[in-house]
Amino acid sequence: MKIPLFHEDNFINSPKSRGFMFPAEWHKHAATWFTFPHTDASWQTEKRALMMDNYTSLIAEVAKNEKVCINVNDDNIKNIALNLLDKKGIPLDKIEILTNPTNDSWARDHGPAFLINSKTNKRLIINWEYNAWGGKYPPFADDNNLPVKIAKYRNLEVVSPGIVMEGGSVEFNGAGTILTSKSCLLNKNRNPHLNQGQIERYLCEFYGAEQILWIEDGIIGDDTDGHIDDTVRFVNNNTVVTVIESNNADENYKILKNNKKMLNSMRLLNGKQLNIVDLPMPNPVVIDNFRVPASYANFLICNSGVLVPTYRCKNDTLAIDILANVFKNVPVIGLDSFDIIWGQGSFHCLTQQEPCA
Repeated sequence: MKIPLFHEDNFINSPKSRGFMFPAEWHKHAATWFTFPHTDASWQTEKRALMMDNYTSLIAEVAKNEKVCINVNDDNIKNIALNLLDKKGIPLDKIEILTNPTNDSWARDHGPAFLINSKTNKRLIINWEYNAWGGKYPPFADDNNLPVKIAKYRNLEVVSPGIVMEGGSVEFNGAGTILTSKSCLLNKNRNPHLNQGQIERYLCEFYGAEQILWIEDGIIGDDTDGHIDDTVRFVNNNTVVTVIESNNADENYKILKNNKKMLNSMRLLNGKQLNIVDLPMPNPVVIDNFRVPASYANFLICNSGVLVPTYRCKNDTLAIDILANVFKNVPVIGLDSFDIIWGQGSFHCLTQQEPCA
């Protein structure tokens, strides 16, 4: 990857200057993108077979009200995917399969970022660089190449800022505000040549935003260095849910308490405070002596409603009830994610929405 020097020329004719923006996740979807698991990178062979029921259940729910696009590594994986989807009873006319070589399954981070222009009804794709969360899990070249291939498939313009960015590290309210975390985007394993102000400029110019709000850190077990989609999520233009740990002996207690303190001090573009709704953490989920980053905040908003990962613990019902109270006009559906979370991500991490123009 050629690292661009920070210069005003980088932002000439930027998506923002042309009226493009990344919409909130509740904007109507044309499709949701997945990358079908096929390697031992996140789930070893035995655990990958185990998580497929959770995974295809997620696809089935999304496919009820929108197209599902799935990247498959090769023809063999394509046949495996189609067989599993058929067994799940998913109408295959709701599925689009693309054969694209990939390294891992986390479509939120390596997938295309679709921007829309409400005045022209045009769309484009931002092709951020992807380095597998700071170079932790090579190889990642195939994943990094995916957005350009999908832009070609969709016949859309593609814009390449030249810096590392992951979809799970940013959260949007659709009204000019992005939430992110210092532990991730200011980490020197992403863009060591950029300071905070320069990163903010890239986010605003290439996502079409006006302000960047920062929390401090992510939850224990999160190997992404603290993605925002495990901690704080917008549920409308001025309201967030934030995960809270009630056990003061838990490793997440101070982290999440500090994040909420930071949220309380934030102001939106209109000068108003955020409306903040507490969302509990699940009981610690420990699999094979490893605490995985289980969080109810890793829900997916799609045309079918809000799909909430559950972890077979007592707070599952409480979390669903809280989210149902903030998403009043859409179904809020809990789906088992216990076997998925061993891979250190859940529903939001596995998907990337494609908005309607």
